[in-house]
Amino acid sequence: MRDLLMVAIFAAAIPLCFARTWIAVMVWTWISIMNPHKLAFGFAVNMPFALIVALAAFMSILIDRERLHFPKHAAITCLLLFLLWTGITTFFALNPGLSADQLWKIVKIQSMTLVALAAIRERKHIEAFIAINALSIGFYGVKGGIFTITTGGSGRVQGPSGGFIEGNNEIGLAMVVVIPLLNYLREVNPHRWLRRGLAGIMVLCALAALGTQSRGAFLAIACMTLVLWTRSQRKGLVGLILVVFAAGLVTFMPQSWEDRMSTIKTYQSDGSAMGRINAWQMAFNLANDRFLGAGFAATSIETFAKYAPIPEDIHAAHSIYFQVLGEHGWVGLALYLAIGFFTLLECARLRKAALQIPEAKWIYQLVGMIQVSMVGFAVGGAFLSLAYFDLPFNIMVMVIACRYWISQERWKLVDKSLPKLLPGQKLTRMDRFWAWLK
Repeated sequence: MRDLLMVAIFAAAIPLCFARTWIAVMVWTWISIMNPHKLAFGFAVNMPFALIVALAAFMSILIDRERLHFPKHAAITCLLLFLLWTGITTFFALNPGLSADQLWKIVKIQSMTLVALAAIRERKHIEAFIAINALSIGFYGVKGGIFTITTGGSGRVQGPSGGFIEGNNEIGLAMVVVIPLLNYLREVNPHRWLRRGLAGIMVLCALAALGTQSRGAFLAIACMTLVLWTRSQRKGLVGLILVVFAAGLVTFMPQSWEDRMSTIKTYQSDGSAMGRINAWQMAFNLANDRFLGAGFAATSIETFAKYAPIPEDIHAAHSIYFQVLGEHGWVGLALYLAIGFFTLLECARLRKAALQIPEAKWIYQLVGMIQVSMVGFAVGGAFLSLAYFDLPFNIMVMVIACRYWISQERWKLVDKSLPKLLPGQKLTRMDRFWAWLK
């Protein structure tokens, strides 16, 4: 039954994907982030839904009646340079075959990121994109939250099979990151019951994140809470609410959860934590020895034997930073970090610009929540190998789409302030620029 439902939904969506590129981006994002076909039990599990939607998206570029616009931005430039650099590091990789397979997977994901950058530009596009990303993860937050409640927190929440967020740590961070996006949707939604529903999803996501027993997700949600508190105008009241809410969640969790979280302070005696530090030191030594890094397949017996302090303790990087460092060297890490830096810088600019335009209040709210999400990913990602996960790149798309929207809104305001033209008279873009400066 699930297989037939999945195929029916997909069949209904495909004609729309051919007609509108932005719809194809939404369907791709849903399949890529949520992996809904993995929830089936039969023939639909292994069907190439993502490939079909990607082909429809690229074909729709040729027939879409709406003009696409590919923006120029420093974050996009860094992304393109990073992809180029990973191609070079793959060519010189220690294991070219495995590295090439991973490179192809990353290129497929990022090619759709580029399509999304060209197609998403209106407010309805942006908010639909936010909803697809947030609710795709929120679905597992609802499931995980209910599971945590019914098991009293003794069970460990896991992600969907396949994809980037299969493990408990990965799904925990993903649910933490989307909570601010869900909060934005709640704030701008005019319907009371939908606002309450979104608030409920946020609570269940927070509870499910704790139910993963992921220390990285716990640190991420703690840092995000601190950022939200510093952003609030009524710090006393908001701080009290946050403390009471957090205390209630933590009190609900069993002693086993508290014991696991307490190992954050005593990481020296925790084998998993020390294994990660060993992997980090290996990546550091590897990057210092090989300018290009090891390529995508950096975790191997050979690399640990040569570069790790404890060669026999082989672990994945468990950190987006050391993952990229070991695989692509210091240049690759610099380009990767630059993508996030320029995205955050644009967030600050957008919040300032949105205050000057009454119609852009929603951007001020959205970008503020995006900053909180990025802080959560930056902190939680320090302990997880999620460097190539779609979600943070999709957040970059949201920010750049907001930049395009607000630039168009500025020109509309300029056009309203210009004098009426005489018959046959035309205004150049320079005329509008000088009017904008005034």
